[in-house]
Amino acid sequence: MARSTPEEIRRRIAKRKKEQGNNSNLNSNSKSPEREITWPGDDEHYDFKYTSPSVDGGDNEGHPLFKKEVFFFKILASALLFLAVAILFRNHTVKLDPARDFITGQMDKDFKFAVVSNWYEEKFGKPLALLPFTDEKTSDQKTVAENQNLSVPAMGKILENFQKNGQGIMIETGKDAAVQAINDGLVTFAGVKEGIGKTVIIQHSDKSETWYGNLDDVKVKLYEYVDKRTVVGTVSASTGEDKTKGQYYFAIKKDDNFIDPIQVIRFE
Repeated sequence: MARSTPEEIRRRIAKRKKEQGNNSNLNSNSKSPEREITWPGDDEHYDFKYTSPSVDGGDNEGHPLFKKEVFFFKILASALLFLAVAILFRNHTVKLDPARDFITGQMDKDFKFAVVSNWYEEKFGKPLALLPFTDEKTSDQKTVAENQNLSVPAMGKILENFQKNGQGIMIETGKDAAVQAINDGLVTFAGVKEGIGKTVIIQHSDKSETWYGNLDDVKVKLYEYVDKRTVVGTVSASTGEDKTKGQYYFAIKKDDNFIDPIQVIRFE
């Protein structure tokens, strides 16, 4: 390897000094008395992290004021209760009469259907239909008796008076005679009652009830609103020798007490 001459060594030393001098000038120029202030950009991250609210929540407990399990349980319980009551009133077994009477009695005591319906009709017109039928459909089911006395369910003579049982009377009339409501109201019972057979009970706006029993058939439905003179059923055949006759049971209840129908209307 050839040795460097003294002249070459001096040139290299001068070149290095020159390069060092240029680097020093650059460093001094880059230093300024004012420092540049940098602001945080959009891409920088912060310690605060926003978490959007979740319906189910992070711990999967849901809203503290709404529990899905409780909500669905209430819906299921309501549906089962409604179904049980519907089956109860569809089944006309005599053994279930106490249960039906209890439910009807509680509904009658706690909420006066006919009174509210009468108030609603006076203020706003005909009451809202809660069942899936209209006035046109129910008109076919409601047969209005013609050419009969408006003051009695069906004309006839009294076979058993009020004093015999302290509740109602038994009236004899013609075979297959139509029994009509003496006033408009709401049907709170339509089924079989022990002792008086097929029966219709109508609650009226004055808080009274009329009972139509010993019927051969029933032509109205439970919780149906009926007009005055609407046929609720036909009389059962007479148990006597005269088969051209029929008979039915009639009672009036006011303030939880039965009153003698003879004091209200005349049958003969």
